[in-house]
Amino acid sequence: MRGGQRARHDLCWCGSGVRYRRCHGPFERPGPGAALNLAAHPFSWAVRPAPTSARRPPPSGVPAPDYAVSGVPAPRRVGHRRSADEIAALRRACRHAAELLAYLAELTAPGVTTDELDEAAYDECARRGVYPSTLNYHGYPKSICTSINEVICHGIPDSRALTSGDTLNIDVTVYCDGAHGDCSATVPVGLVNPVARRLVRAALRCLQAGIAAVRPGLPFSEVGRAIEATADELGYSVVRQFVGHGIGPLFHTGLQVLHHFSPDQRRLMEPGMVFTIEPMINAGSYRAYVLDDGWTAVTADCSRSAQFEHTVLITERGVEVLTPNRLAPAAAAGAGRDR
Repeated sequence: MRGGQRARHDLCWCGSGVRYRRCHGPFERPGPGAALNLAAHPFSWAVRPAPTSARRPPPSGVPAPDYAVSGVPAPRRVGHRRSADEIAALRRACRHAAELLAYLAELTAPGVTTDELDEAAYDECARRGVYPSTLNYHGYPKSICTSINEVICHGIPDSRALTSGDTLNIDVTVYCDGAHGDCSATVPVGLVNPVARRLVRAALRCLQAGIAAVRPGLPFSEVGRAIEATADELGYSVVRQFVGHGIGPLFHTGLQVLHHFSPDQRRLMEPGMVFTIEPMINAGSYRAYVLDDGWTAVTADCSRSAQFEHTVLITERGVEVLTPNRLAPAAAAGAGRDR
């Protein structure tokens, strides 16, 4: 229940851990779907960018994509279906990505900075001989994306220390043997309040619903239909500004996967297609606001957001997840570490 006398004394719906009367209550928020003007309503608890370390060079001796130095991917078109050799390379890249994500999740704890997680990701990629795909992709300055609380996606690692109660999405993509593999998970930091834990579990359920809707011969709109229906049932909204994407020899191919239902997405799913499913689920409005750094996207009403992502392959019979990891059971249980 949002609004009303009783709800004013409950934990706020946004997942901040603050009671509604002292959180969104004073703004008399009209409900999901209504964006607020951030300049007019500067929420004091909102995550703001902190100083960050300098961009690191491409890892020495590691095969890198064409944009590693220039920051600009060479224009190149690829088909929507991947060859057997490309799928084999994708499996290797996705395995590295999933293992790196699990490694970073283990390092996540109160007091750790996202800059430190980024450094750990860079060093681990160098050790494995794989390239962190986000590094200098269109100028992005870091090896991973780290999105805290109301940050939806593309958060830039910085010197802000994580605190108990935060929720952190870690987005990892690696380049290996000419292919990219991409995955993410939202990790609870320390002791996370029940409202935020419920949002994280809902984001996982939305991803699972989207994956379950993948079948050869069906239109891609079925993926968005399943995700949006699950989010609606649970009382959340689905971000529309960012979508899943084809992946393989390019970080992003021309294939797009909407996370909400659109009857215009009529393209049929075919065996051999590889793409990400990465629904971003908000506690409030689905609208996003991009900060001045040109990357960090936050919820327009400062509600919390959560996301899980897998790279998937369409097979003759259904779907195969190429980035399986052990993070989903922890998210479903709402587990967190405090040390």
